[in-house]
Amino acid sequence: MSTNPPTNVKFSVLDLAAVADGSTPADTFRNSLSLARHVEQLGYTRYWVSEHHNMAGVASSSPPVLIGYLAGGTNTLRVGSGGIMLPNHAPLIVAEQMGTLATLYPGRIDLGLGRAPGTDPVASRAIRGAAAFTAPDFPGDIEQLQTYFSAENRHGQVRAIPGEGLDVPIYILGSSTESAYLAGVMGLPYAFASHFAPTQFMAAVKRYRDNFRPSDVLQEPYVIACINVIAADSDEEAKYLGTTLEQMMLGVVSGRRKLMQPPVDSMDKLWSPAERQHVEHMLSLSFISGRDRLESDLQHFLAQTGVNELMASTHLYDHAARLRSYELFADVMQGVAA
Repeated sequence: MSTNPPTNVKFSVLDLAAVADGSTPADTFRNSLSLARHVEQLGYTRYWVSEHHNMAGVASSSPPVLIGYLAGGTNTLRVGSGGIMLPNHAPLIVAEQMGTLATLYPGRIDLGLGRAPGTDPVASRAIRGAAAFTAPDFPGDIEQLQTYFSAENRHGQVRAIPGEGLDVPIYILGSSTESAYLAGVMGLPYAFASHFAPTQFMAAVKRYRDNFRPSDVLQEPYVIACINVIAADSDEEAKYLGTTLEQMMLGVVSGRRKLMQPPVDSMDKLWSPAERQHVEHMLSLSFISGRDRLESDLQHFLAQTGVNELMASTHLYDHAARLRSYELFADVMQGVAA
């Protein structure tokens, strides 16, 4: 691993389109567009949305539609999926949808792919129908997508129109060493979900780099680390605002999911000691602080990991506080990675 922070580290956004208590998915989407326009002006590289289903508090069930809305409301920002859950979709449909977006917004669309369903088993069966009883072929589906996007497929029996011959970069997403190995041997960029599954992060990055094979699209390993970032004008304010994220993760741990909750003065009455320990582990690669501490913590993280890009996921109940957090994160990143 690196001993000095790498230079030219990109910084980006992951948006789960969380629905705040007292608001609607329509409010969430308007706030997402507001944030996308904001970060475009701040120098962010890309803005990804994730696929989730059957969750009242998460409105990102249709990434291609949301990507089109965000790309149409911005000018230069790359917009993409972080990710589309490939077991839920036929590769041809993904190629056609993303090909349509890449045709409408050339040079601005990313395709991040995940191997999990992004939902519970009951909803997964509702999404996949009879295919729910067959094992997904994640590597094979990625290869099929690459074929549909290739210009050489113009003589194929099945073609993605639009999509064929377009530059739609593919990223493999994961939270384990298995996905890291696949990304490495396929020579594709790799994005790790350290914002909720930090346990295997370092091992996965090492396995990805150790097994990387140069490809037509990538000559050297490229790692994106997705992290939780809650930045504020003081450590105390950030800690207070961060209780919204802690409540969200508590819902994941306990099964008592709610709409995104406002911050609280103390979490003590909301979680048990065991739940607190579990949540704190899930958030162990999170950065919740004022600007100065954020700068030193990110410098250490970048020096330790040598990642190429940081993708910030910021769950805040107040939209203005969320905009401010991304301002501070951009300010720090423009300094530590210059």
